[in-house]
Amino acid sequence: MARAKRTGPRLTPGKAKNLLGVAKVIGPVVIPVVLPIAVRAAGIARETFDRYRARQLGVEVDQLPAFTGRGARLHARIAGLSAAVEDLRARNGSSEVTAFADASATRLSQLTAAVRAAERMPSPRRRAANRAVAADLDRLEAEVLHRLGVD
Repeated sequence: MARAKRTGPRLTPGKAKNLLGVAKVIGPVVIPVVLPIAVRAAGIARETFDRYRARQLGVEVDQLPAFTGRGARLHARIAGLSAAVEDLRARNGSSEVTAFADASATRLSQLTAAVRAAERMPSPRRRAANRAVAADLDRLEAEVLHRLGVD
């Protein structure tokens, strides 16, 4: 039987001892220089990701912790639509708009509960529930935009 040839450097006990000696000498010099740079790079990466995620959800970065989980996008849409309904109520205080705003607020709280409940469902059921919520939000958004005069 032919032996397989080993390629590349072999780590022997002597070489390992030499590497440890070099690490003991270089480590105290390199670590204080590299560690702050690595921590700063990690912070910048986290901040960039947070800005990206906030932009995806359509919210401010400081609001990001409120929208987590698999239903984060739907929760963000519900919050935005809730604010739009309240803005509509403030702009036009007629009884028709107030009745619409009250009905919409009730429906939005139901949709919020549905998204929260869907978080714990198996994937296929969760996706179906989230699609139903998204369709309902689409209808509500269209109605709010119509009432705001944006067609």
